[in-house]
Amino acid sequence: MKSKELKEIETKDLAERLEAEVAKYNQMKLNHAITPMENPSQIKAARRDIARMKTELRQRELNK
Repeated sequence: MKSKELKEIETKDLAERLEAEVAKYNQMKLNHAITPMENPSQIKAARRDIARMKTELRQRELNK
Protein backbone atom coordinates (compact mmCIF):
# COMPACT_ATOMS: atom_id res chain seq x y z
CA MET A 1 0.00 0.00 0.00
CA LYS A 2 1.34 3.39 -0.99
CA SER A 3 1.61 6.39 1.31
CA LYS A 4 -0.72 8.34 -0.98
CA GLU A 5 -3.45 5.72 -0.49
CA LEU A 6 -2.99 5.84 3.29
CA LYS A 7 -3.55 9.59 3.40
CA GLU A 8 -7.00 9.13 1.87
CA ILE A 9 -8.18 6.66 4.55
CA GLU A 10 -9.89 7.97 7.69
CA THR A 11 -7.94 7.69 10.95
CA LYS A 12 -10.35 5.23 12.56
CA ASP A 13 -10.33 2.96 9.49
CA LEU A 14 -6.56 3.16 9.28
CA ALA A 15 -6.20 2.06 12.90
CA GLU A 16 -8.52 -0.90 12.30
CA ARG A 17 -6.64 -1.84 9.15
CA LEU A 18 -3.35 -1.63 11.05
CA GLU A 19 -4.61 -4.11 13.65
CA ALA A 20 -5.69 -6.50 10.90
CA GLU A 21 -2.33 -6.22 9.13
CA VAL A 22 -0.41 -6.87 12.35
CA ALA A 23 -2.49 -9.99 12.99
CA LYS A 24 -1.93 -11.14 9.41
CA TYR A 25 1.82 -10.46 9.72
CA ASN A 26 2.07 -12.47 12.95
CA GLN A 27 0.20 -15.35 11.34
CA MET A 28 2.51 -15.27 8.32
CA LYS A 29 5.58 -15.39 10.58
CA LEU A 30 4.17 -18.34 12.50
CA ASN A 31 3.25 -20.23 9.33
CA HIS A 32 6.67 -19.54 7.85
CA ALA A 33 8.38 -20.97 10.94
CA ILE A 34 6.42 -24.20 10.60
CA THR A 35 6.53 -24.63 6.84
CA PRO A 36 8.62 -22.22 4.76
CA MET A 37 6.68 -19.98 2.40
CA GLU A 38 7.30 -19.99 -1.35
CA ASN A 39 7.80 -16.24 -1.30
CA PRO A 40 9.22 -15.09 2.07
CA SER A 41 9.55 -11.54 0.78
CA GLN A 42 5.82 -11.19 1.53
CA ILE A 43 6.78 -11.00 5.22
CA LYS A 44 9.13 -8.11 4.47
CA ALA A 45 6.46 -6.31 2.44
CA ALA A 46 3.88 -6.75 5.22
CA ARG A 47 6.32 -5.37 7.79
CA ARG A 48 6.93 -2.31 5.62
CA ASP A 49 3.21 -1.75 5.10
CA ILE A 50 2.71 -1.84 8.87
CA ALA A 51 5.50 0.72 9.29
CA ARG A 52 3.88 3.01 6.71
CA MET A 53 0.55 2.81 8.53
CA LYS A 54 2.14 3.55 11.90
CA THR A 55 4.02 6.48 10.41
CA GLU A 56 0.85 7.95 8.92
CA LEU A 57 -1.05 7.55 12.21
CA ARG A 58 1.78 9.22 14.12
CA GLN A 59 1.91 12.13 11.67
CA ARG A 60 -1.82 12.67 12.08
CA GLU A 61 -1.43 12.57 15.86
CA LEU A 62 1.29 15.22 15.79
CA ASN A 63 -0.62 17.48 13.40
CA LYS A 64 -3.71 17.77 15.60
